[in-house]
Amino acid sequence: MGSVAASVALLCLCSLGNPSGTSGAAAAQVSVVEVKKARGDVPDILPEPEPEPEPEPTSPASDFENSYNYVLSRLAGMDQAIHKLNVGHYTLDVKVSQLMDRLSRMDAKVGELEDNIREVYQHSKDNRKEMGRLEGCQKGRRLGYKCYLVYNSQEDYAGASRKCLERGGRMAMPRDRREQEALADYVKTFFRPGNWPVWLGINDLRSEGMYLFDDGTRVSYFQWRKHFLSSQPDGGRRENCVAMSSDDGDWWDHYCDRTMNYVCEFDDRVAL
Repeated sequence: MGSVAASVALLCLCSLGNPSGTSGAAAAQVSVVEVKKARGDVPDILPEPEPEPEPEPTSPASDFENSYNYVLSRLAGMDQAIHKLNVGHYTLDVKVSQLMDRLSRMDAKVGELEDNIREVYQHSKDNRKEMGRLEGCQKGRRLGYKCYLVYNSQEDYAGASRKCLERGGRMAMPRDRREQEALADYVKTFFRPGNWPVWLGINDLRSEGMYLFDDGTRVSYFQWRKHFLSSQPDGGRRENCVAMSSDDGDWWDHYCDRTMNYVCEFDDRVAL
């Protein structure tokens, strides 16, 4: 029977020796433990749990060392950031220098281009003047070293003077009887059978009663209209610019801002 028979016999003896229920249960539990020990299921000594390690106390010296190491790490980080900023600043400075160099070269190119544009513009003005002069002498009336051309477009005195200059001429300035009669005949033929006044290059804008040609020289020959009803000039300080009637060639003074046709004169280089 072995160990099993011994265990049964022991249980029977325990139940006979302790008839109460509680004591029997306790004895049965002890017997079960002893049986397990006999079989080797329960170790004789159970291991006790290891105690948790207590935290080591900190000292002021270790706190200072930790703070010192933290400050050093922060300073190292700041040094790296400053180094990166210096590298970025140097790179930016190089790029700015390159950009300034490019801008300088571009400014030089722009200056050359502006010079070329001015030169082309001057050539264009010269060509326009030469074309105007050729047109004046081809389409207009030649008289000695001059050519006259009537422009059938309305301009005030200043506008007419500017248009003549742009075409390479100036407003008509008859300086003697011969030029006056030739110009009057040409204007009359141009507007026949109508009567349209045309601006001449004569005015007394600088001083009342002192008539000057448009180039600033003094007028010595006059062809004012003489009539008992309307003798010219009669505008006083209000009418300071001179126009010629196309029907008879007489001169009238007018308001300078009045618009009318005009006559330009050009130098005839062939005659010269």
